[in-house]
Amino acid sequence: MNKGRKITGGKYHALRKKRKFERIRAPRLVKLGDLKNKVLRGRSKICKTVLLSCDTANIIVNKKSKKVKIKNVLETPSNRFMARQNIMTKGAIIETELGKAKVTNRPSQEGCIQAMLLKETK
Repeated sequence: MNKGRKITGGKYHALRKKRKFERIRAPRLVKLGDLKNKVLRGRSKICKTVLLSCDTANIIVNKKSKKVKIKNVLETPSNRFMARQNIMTKGAIIETELGKAKVTNRPSQEGCIQAMLLKETK
């Protein structure tokens, strides 16, 4: 049986095309590098600032926030090849000046990188 066809051989026709607001955008991958933002326009005059590349992270240490430089991306849970390209996603383990930290927010949706310092086990 052919996909998109009735048993009799006739075509199924879509009721309508997708509207502009229903279309999906290309995925934004946040890379390690100089700070680069982009402003996306939404419906009803909403503007959203998204991150394209960044080299600093807001790290929580002892219930206080510090701005720290990112040295490298060590692991990415969603895809191991992303860590090789220094792409940061939620849950990625990054190497900072203070030590290893885990990204707790979604950097491609927000304008910054939030992370929590990992405890070193020896």
